[in-house]
Amino acid sequence: AIDAGWAKTMAGGDASTRTTQPGISRDAHRDMGIYSTLWARFAIFPRGERRESCPKIAVSTDRQPDPPKGHPPVTPPDHNNVVFLEGPHSRLRELLLLLRAGRDFLRGFRTLHFVGPCVTVFGSARFGEDHPYYQMAREVGGRLVRLGFTVMTGGGPGVMEGANRGAKEAGGRSVGCNIELPFEQHPNPYLDEWVSCHYFFVRKVLLLKYSYAFVVLPGGFGTMDELTEALTLIQTGKIDQFPIVLMGRDHWAPFWEVCRGMVEAGT
Repeated sequence: AIDAGWAKTMAGGDASTRTTQPGISRDAHRDMGIYSTLWARFAIFPRGERRESCPKIAVSTDRQPDPPKGHPPVTPPDHNNVVFLEGPHSRLRELLLLLRAGRDFLRGFRTLHFVGPCVTVFGSARFGEDHPYYQMAREVGGRLVRLGFTVMTGGGPGVMEGANRGAKEAGGRSVGCNIELPFEQHPNPYLDEWVSCHYFFVRKVLLLKYSYAFVVLPGGFGTMDELTEALTLIQTGKIDQFPIVLMGRDHWAPFWEVCRGMVEAGT
């Protein structure tokens, strides 16, 4: 799949023939060579297709710009997820990806099967304990427990921790459906049970499957992702009788106006 001389050069072969592309470090060239060698060895091609048709791999290692002062750091790309989303792979690799997602589902089903009726609370992972939205989530968690629900969250810090903490303090059950990230996301200390997922789409399915409703506090793109996913499933009839409660009137006012505009436009 990869020209032998090119692969040798990229892997760090003879110094007299080794070349580098502008903006790509020597380590990146070495990694590209290793990946190319593995591709050439393990890629499975349809019958009759020539290996020479496989394109060479271009890798960009441009450094991400630093975020503004006071903002959270930019999450570096996860190599495995980048590979997963970059197009077709060998049949073996696609099978391994399928098995990994299936493993996540199986773990989630086993962990969450007996947690009881849940209400999931969403919100930012970056609000500290002294933030008003953390305290709001803490109160919400306690009130949901007194209504007889198990409180489920994404299992991380911030608003999620606040809701789990409120549930624990009220003597109820507190569970989490965490996501594996390079940094920042880790199970908070107020969980009775939790499951960690590698893929976001698995996590979203589990949160919807075991929830009777969503309570959504202010958050970022992840919170918006979960919210709009649920709204889409309601609109398309995939789920029924699924309440969604938005908390934080000032924060959600612009989003509410967008939704009203879409309804009026018939979209």
